[in-house]
Amino acid sequence: MQLFRKVGKLQTIREANELNDLMSHKLLEDVNPCEASRSLLMDEIVSEQLTRNIQFFGLEHQAKVTSSYVVVIGLGGVGSHAASMLLRSGVGRLLLVDFDQVSVSSLNRHSVATREDVGTPKASCLKKHFAAIFPECHVDARVLLFDSSSEDEILSGHPDFVLDCIDNIDTKVSLLAACVRRGLKVLSATGAGARADPTRIRVADLKESINDPLSRTVKSYKHRLKRDYGIEGGISVVFSLEKPKAKLLPFKGPSGEAENPSDYQIVPGFRVRIIPVLGTIPAIFGQVMASYVVTQLAGVRVHMEPVVNIDIDHYRVLHQRLIEHEELQYGTTMQVQVDVAEVMYIVKELWHGRSARDESPKEVGRAMWRSVNELILIRWDHTKPACMSNLILLRFKEADEHESSSLEVIRENEPEFFAKVTSVLKRAALDFGL
Repeated sequence: MQLFRKVGKLQTIREANELNDLMSHKLLEDVNPCEASRSLLMDEIVSEQLTRNIQFFGLEHQAKVTSSYVVVIGLGGVGSHAASMLLRSGVGRLLLVDFDQVSVSSLNRHSVATREDVGTPKASCLKKHFAAIFPECHVDARVLLFDSSSEDEILSGHPDFVLDCIDNIDTKVSLLAACVRRGLKVLSATGAGARADPTRIRVADLKESINDPLSRTVKSYKHRLKRDYGIEGGISVVFSLEKPKAKLLPFKGPSGEAENPSDYQIVPGFRVRIIPVLGTIPAIFGQVMASYVVTQLAGVRVHMEPVVNIDIDHYRVLHQRLIEHEELQYGTTMQVQVDVAEVMYIVKELWHGRSARDESPKEVGRAMWRSVNELILIRWDHTKPACMSNLILLRFKEADEHESSSLEVIRENEPEFFAKVTSVLKRAALDFGL
């Protein structure tokens, strides 16, 4: 335990890695992972600690988990929670990689860090705490930045899974390309910041997950992989369908004045500005990643909810339908203040592909989108333009009825429906600062 306590007093990355080398050597010496996992599960304390997992998977499948080797790169809000649950699930060997240190602001989302850990490497911090949770796991911690010079050190050893929890596009793309080139299974996390809805988190293939022109970061992620490495799919990705609720904050230097963030970068290309983060969401991202990996390692197949992306042509149809309706109803299209991307937001984020009057949950998944041919966007308030905060999605018949009514009549006769729609449109106005 003296070795673990020393981690908190490290002053340099070199010292951290020297200590990790020593600890890993002592833990891994003369250990065969396959043989050790079976005997380990026979240990009275270990079998009791993992009893719920064993009951869920069965002993043989849990043995597969316990004999596995997983690499987690990026140990912030997402990666620390993923690594923690892999450990608690009995993964037998972990390599934890991050070049950064724990900061005070990390504590709203990190899985184990305390104020005493502030200033210490995130990798060493996790290793220290992990020794008190499941000391039988062989944990190697590396205070490293992933790049071409560290690739072999990090990805050698035939890991069963690699978790990409990096928040820098350049490094992320480089890592994923390296995993594909080496034939390694990899699960990648996209941005968890500025989001609040845990029910919108999904796991899907790369080509299914980021077909969203409203997400510039993720769009860049896909473009870079395709342009630089010819990769369009075959990588599992954890992502959120939710539109971010906040934007990257402007950077202010020591003087308090807005300055160029690149002047303060410790590592070129890494973000200096802050994105607001609700700590629960990156934690859930990490939990989702750990659950996905553990079930994969155990050989238990879990069918994920399908991700449904309407082709962009469908949104163009809805946009064109709106324009034609405006021309017919008002004699002009000058009041249409939305483009195709904004129509996508209105349909997906505000009305979830259903009529505003549809209260039933019966249409979900792919079936939900079959009704697109029956839907039209129209103004909620006839006296205001067709903008983000004044468009509702209705079936054709409902649209005709709405056009012949007034908001005063709806408020009086259907107060719940009126309150629902005004609440949704108010959210749209807040999202876009209208």
